Amino acid sequence: MDEVKEVSLEMRDYIVSSGADTLSLCMQCGLCTNLCPYRLVTGEVSEAFNIRKMQRLGQLGLEGFEEENILFACVTCGMCLVNCPREVEIINNVRSMRNTTVAAGFLPGGLRPIAGSLHANGNPWAGEQEKRAKWQDGLDIPAFSEETEYLLYVCCTSCYDTRSQKIAKSVVKLLKQAGVSFGVLTSDEVCCGESIRKLGDEELFTKLAQSNIQLFNSKGVKKIITTSPHCLFSFKKDYPELGGNFEAVHYTELLGDLLKEGKLSIPGELAKKVAFHDPCYLGRHNEVYDAPRELLQAVPGAELLELGRTKNKSLCCGGGGGRVWAEVPFGERFGELRITDAVDKKADILVTACPYCITMLDDACSGLEKGDVLEVMELSEFLCAASQPKV
Repeated sequence: MDEVKEVSLEMRDYIVSSGADTLSLCMQCGLCTNLCPYRLVTGEVSEAFNIRKMQRLGQLGLEGFEEENILFACVTCGMCLVNCPREVEIINNVRSMRNTTVAAGFLPGGLRPIAGSLHANGNPWAGEQEKRAKWQDGLDIPAFSEETEYLLYVCCTSCYDTRSQKIAKSVVKLLKQAGVSFGVLTSDEVCCGESIRKLGDEELFTKLAQSNIQLFNSKGVKKIITTSPHCLFSFKKDYPELGGNFEAVHYTELLGDLLKEGKLSIPGELAKKVAFHDPCYLGRHNEVYDAPRELLQAVPGAELLELGRTKNKSLCCGGGGGRVWAEVPFGERFGELRITDAVDKKADILVTACPYCITMLDDACSGLEKGDVLEVMELSEFLCAASQPKV
């Protein structure tokens, strides 16, 4: 006989007070669960995680949602938000449920080093603060000043991860090529805090955000270019809550505008079949769909292929909501489905525009041993490759 559980209105009210303002609006229709990417894979987490049930447990204050494979499985991809008929802010509800447990001292063992590094080093990758700007060596990037139009904010992943550093370097080259007035404050910055907030640590997020806001304001920053859609989300949607009001754009948005204005051109040719993967945080969360495609189509010889699940129905890579640090067995990764999509389309290159997506898709491509037929590239890398003079 199943154990009888008691409804706890006190717990429900605590979850709501933590930010789950729309929790009571959920009518349990099940559309969120039906469209959740976990329904496309098998495995222990997929069997345990049911976003509709999680919302119901929260509504009733029942135990069960706090189990690790439920509470910390959500990738915050936003597919459920696009399709919810009552516009329930499901991700805010998930974040609030996580906050109730993190505030009580619980964080999964695999995530504790991430939080520890953010506290100690200002980034989740255990990188030394004094090495945050090391990727800039030899690039001659000016320091931001009040005469500079844009601050270029490079995400922690691209500051410390060797593979991801190529993205930051490519973005710099493109901004210089287009004559953009930009500078950096990299050595003084800390993580934007987007992922740790999604993991439920509001206190740590506030600490990181306030540090950046104070820095930006003291330097006269008004406009920010981000290399990561996750940073874009933080600056546009999280920071204003703490008084940080900046005009933030993803580099693809800015380059797309400069392309239309004739200030950016791609002189080289790259005759490849290219599939574009819409990152959740660039697409669904920030509604940037056209600019990346327009930039790809501006490359002479490039043929843009659309995948089956695209734009606001794009399939998540699996890296959001802190899952970029999760150990997921092969055969259970969303990224593997994405690689298969691109291979089935006979694409030569799968292009995306997010450091997290690059990490997840690279791993998936390697795990499926598809590197001989498909290359994974970040959009800035692709544009730089097309701009290189042919010998």
